[in-house]
Amino acid sequence: MGSLTVALATFNEEKNLADCLESVKNLADEIVIVDGSSTDDTVEIAKRYNAKIRITNNPPIFHINKQKAIGMATKDWILQLDADERVTSESAKEIQTHIHEKNDVNGYWVPRKNFFLGRFLMKGGQYPDFTLRLYRKGKGRLPQEDVHEQAVVEGEVGYLHEPLIHIADPSFNRYLLRFDRYTSLIADEYQEKRLKKNSYQFIKHMLVLPTHWFLLTYVRHKGFMDSWQGLIFSFFSSLRFPTAYFKYLRKSKKIGENH
Repeated sequence: MGSLTVALATFNEEKNLADCLESVKNLADEIVIVDGSSTDDTVEIAKRYNAKIRITNNPPIFHINKQKAIGMATKDWILQLDADERVTSESAKEIQTHIHEKNDVNGYWVPRKNFFLGRFLMKGGQYPDFTLRLYRKGKGRLPQEDVHEQAVVEGEVGYLHEPLIHIADPSFNRYLLRFDRYTSLIADEYQEKRLKKNSYQFIKHMLVLPTHWFLLTYVRHKGFMDSWQGLIFSFFSSLRFPTAYFKYLRKSKKIGENH
């Protein structure tokens, strides 16, 4: 009972997908990919690795397509990856060891090393960055409600030690694209929750939350030890709070004007 499906959701990932699939070609018994109608060579690259491919739309909550890929899996275990992640040889050996063990563990938290503007962030609360990605078929699922959500696994879960490599932000342009997408999704969540538009929330999002996040990551969690990249990460990630709140206010105003 140790066969493995590697499951991915993709959209315009031609620059990342080949390296990702190359890293799991000797680990996976099958590769399943749900693609959100990519306009580049993503699907052609997937075909080279004999992936089972389903083409659909590209919803803002990317976990919707990830869950579709999880649902396509036919093997005993599922490893859910993003196209910008890589499985090292050490991580592959550890995964193989655990999925062949006879125990009651239904899932595993997997550490990640995040690559940011030329270096891996090892401080600032960014490592080991555990994410719940490996689980038995039928025992793990994604709620599909939040951009930063984790999988939900029935029963016992454990922890792996060897990290995945996450090529998150090799350039600042890529970081800004992800920043824009995530802050827009947060603004949508504010809209759904009908977050109050008052002076308390304004001060909270403009000053309190960003200041707290910066001090937490850069000072308490020693982000300063990651050189200038640690400073850039802490500063710009703290800006997601005011940015998302401004987007929410602008969106609310437009909705009000249309009514």
